[in-house]
Amino acid sequence: MAFVSSWLARAGFCSLALALVACGPPRPGLEPLAGSKGLRVVTTFLPITLFTRAVAGDCAQVTALIAPNAGPHDFQAKPGDLAALRQAKVLVKNGLEVEAFLSKLVVSAENPALITIDSSRGVATLDSAEEAGHHRGHAHDHGAVNPHIWLDPLRAVQQVETIRDGLVKADPSCAEGYKRNAEAYTTQLKALNAEIAGQLKPYRGKSFVAFHDFAPYFAERYGLTANYLVDVPELNPSPADLQRVALEVKKSQLKALLSEPQEGNRSFNALASDLGVTISVFDPMETATEEESRHPLTYVRVMRRNVAELRRAFGE
Repeated sequence: MAFVSSWLARAGFCSLALALVACGPPRPGLEPLAGSKGLRVVTTFLPITLFTRAVAGDCAQVTALIAPNAGPHDFQAKPGDLAALRQAKVLVKNGLEVEAFLSKLVVSAENPALITIDSSRGVATLDSAEEAGHHRGHAHDHGAVNPHIWLDPLRAVQQVETIRDGLVKADPSCAEGYKRNAEAYTTQLKALNAEIAGQLKPYRGKSFVAFHDFAPYFAERYGLTANYLVDVPELNPSPADLQRVALEVKKSQLKALLSEPQEGNRSFNALASDLGVTISVFDPMETATEEESRHPLTYVRVMRRNVAELRRAFGE
């Protein structure tokens, strides 16, 4: 296809390195807080931070290990991160190998009393053979399963409940607070699911195309098919990838490709131009502003915005 070579000539991808650095100043907010009260909890990246803050309320001090403007794909640890883990009693993670850097970092922190809550425990997962719309024979690089469970509001409910149970076990003195906070938040997530299901009901069975493979859980929940250009943001698309997406866009009569705030805007803009479609933005919530990261309802607001953008891609 003619557009393939022109798009590849214009598109550029940067490989993001995961590395532990031996020097550099600690990030603000990770220094010891003299006289602070409450359970000390460290989270990994944005959705886990939002869920944990929703459950913790005033009962715990929650520190995000990864700065809000940096996702798990491009995390680089600093000495202050090790200090945060040494001081923490609880670490909350998404799991499913999305935090590939974490095991070495925890070992380096040398905190044998650290309790780790894996929020993916018990959540039904999709592997490369089961993902809705997964292109057979296309290498999958997330690991054994796709980790983006937080983009399904009902799986997010399970994550919140697992975080609740872990915090209750770690800090029984505030058990009622954790339970009350979790119940209030999961009620909002269940209402969000019902809202999205109603809005997307007219589009059941339709396909959409995203930049990378973050949407299978969302798609499965609402009866959609999620396709993508690359498995993970760091990969370069092949000519076969581009042809596959082009055929899918023509077959499904999509009006827009779903880019994301964090990755791929320039490259996806080029592809959209070649295909004669526009760009919508679906935020997989791997990054946010500092202010957004402090408010658990950021999850609800972003998911509503994502649904509006998806409906626009369908021609709403």
